[in-house]
Amino acid sequence: MPAGPFNLSAALPQTPEIVAMDVHKSYNGREVLKGISATFRRGEITAIVGHSGSGKTVFLDHLTGLQSPDEGRGSIKVVHHGLKGLPLVELIGIDPDVLDEVRLFWAVVFQHNALFTGTVQDNIALWMREHTELPERKIKARVREALEAVRLDVDDVVEKERDSLSGGMAKRVAIARAIAMDPCVIFYDEPTTGLDPVVGGHVHDLIWDVHHRPIASQGAGASAGGVGGAGGTTMRRTSIIITHDRDLLRRISPRIIMLDGGSVIFDGPYE
Repeated sequence: MPAGPFNLSAALPQTPEIVAMDVHKSYNGREVLKGISATFRRGEITAIVGHSGSGKTVFLDHLTGLQSPDEGRGSIKVVHHGLKGLPLVELIGIDPDVLDEVRLFWAVVFQHNALFTGTVQDNIALWMREHTELPERKIKARVREALEAVRLDVDDVVEKERDSLSGGMAKRVAIARAIAMDPCVIFYDEPTTGLDPVVGGHVHDLIWDVHHRPIASQGAGASAGGVGGAGGTTMRRTSIIITHDRDLLRRISPRIIMLDGGSVIFDGPYE
């Protein structure tokens, strides 16, 4: 990670990865998103910031297809990395099977990690067992690679049960699970919440390192290669972060989208 602020976006092409246009969302007559528009460019790190209740998490849920805008009040288009030419497809009203195809190239690190009951290996291997044809020996090898990438002692943690992990270890396992998927787009929802400053600093480094790991240009999610999409033409990963962590912002200097009252009030470089 660079020692000081570095404007990564200035050196990147302006290829869109996700485009949100005039997104509105209301609950029981209360408008939470008030016509939000934003373009997330390929290879960029973008942080969505704002006070609690500003609409950050609701907006993230729309970007990942977990929620849809009010009828006729918004458009969200995303790149389909599984199709030749990487077309932008409309997320709203998308066929569920096509949405599943799009999500094969995404990963989400949830605020509370979303690890299921079982071992660390089970948590990281599940996606590969469900969505690739990798033999078990290669799956186990990728699990180990992913754990090494997040600087965990593999032999110590790989067979640990979820409930025996500390908060910092659980967060690293959640990031390792994302790395093992080798996604083109990775979403983080409050990745350092509840962590002490030292562990939080390690997570800052991991976010930076994961963003800059090489990925395969086509089929990253379904790749049968090693962690990092070895063997393919490389492209840049896109990272989108919901955060309150000012130290994280200072250290990685992302593009900032600031929300207030369900509207974008700032969109520009960290500086």
